[in-house]
Amino acid sequence: MQGRLEDGVVHLPGDARQRFHDSRGYGRPTGGDDLEVAPVEAAHLLSRDDIDGVDGMGLRELLARTGTTLDFVVYKDLRDRGFYLSPAREGWPGVADAADADFLVYPRGKGPWDGEVEHRVRVVGERESIPVSSLGEVVLAIVDEDGDLTYFDTEGDDPEGTAAEDLPADLDAELLSDRALVWDGVDRLYQRGFFGQRLYGRNADSGPLQLSLLEAAYLARADALAIDEADVVSRGRDVEGDRFDRRLAVYAALREAKTVPKSGFKFGSDFRVYTEFESVSDLSHSEFLVRVVAPDHTFVPRDLSLDVRLAGGVRKRMVFALTDDNGEIDWLSVSRLTP
Repeated sequence: MQGRLEDGVVHLPGDARQRFHDSRGYGRPTGGDDLEVAPVEAAHLLSRDDIDGVDGMGLRELLARTGTTLDFVVYKDLRDRGFYLSPAREGWPGVADAADADFLVYPRGKGPWDGEVEHRVRVVGERESIPVSSLGEVVLAIVDEDGDLTYFDTEGDDPEGTAAEDLPADLDAELLSDRALVWDGVDRLYQRGFFGQRLYGRNADSGPLQLSLLEAAYLARADALAIDEADVVSRGRDVEGDRFDRRLAVYAALREAKTVPKSGFKFGSDFRVYTEFESVSDLSHSEFLVRVVAPDHTFVPRDLSLDVRLAGGVRKRMVFALTDDNGEIDWLSVSRLTP
């Protein structure tokens, strides 16, 4: 069987609909027995010797002419894993929303005729850039320079915790160049809220408490410290510029969601976050890491992979906080996926 390439679609004649769509979920029926398939689907049929050619072209020529090599790598991998999938083209079977996706992948045992989508997949090369605003409810299939595949699931998030906040009032505090010190009444802040760190070390049970500028600004806003919030924020901007405001917005939102954010420096992130917290004495492991980014941030796949791999290596979830200049936040969780 020879296909015909026209207007970006390969037309297959004869009994193509019965052979390829009705039984195996390829393409789009056009009426009668004919079938339209996307070039990547035609390439897959060629690789299986199910069709003889497209306008006389074999697999090599078709991939070169249509520029579908990366798509083919992903399409074949998902087919080999036992999935039926459709190109995310308007008017294609099963496609209700083609935005920001290259393929719609159906649950195992189901196809485009069932109306149920398991994954919306976008194909990305290792050297492409990825706007963070384009992620969420989509699976990234990243093809590296060796042709190997890594899948990342991206979805919206909504941090929630169980920490009960019990703050003191008007504690005397001293604002330093890049932190604040609290000398009295520190047990309540530290033990019951996990604010700060003991100046004498984490194993100390007495002595002053050192607070980050983020913690100090948050506590000053809540009138827990007898220092002016504006002074702390001004110091924070001196230390790290306008980024301090975005990080403070995220810190405050995490506290308001009853989670406990602490520095994520050891993990290369802005925060490590505890969702279940009663006291420092009963402290468990943090559940996820947060990196604060602007809504117009663009990922390099290698950096995204590094963040997610590191988080997974320490059994945590990677969450990005898309934070604009007004402090509005969208949460994005990214994790490795094995389809």
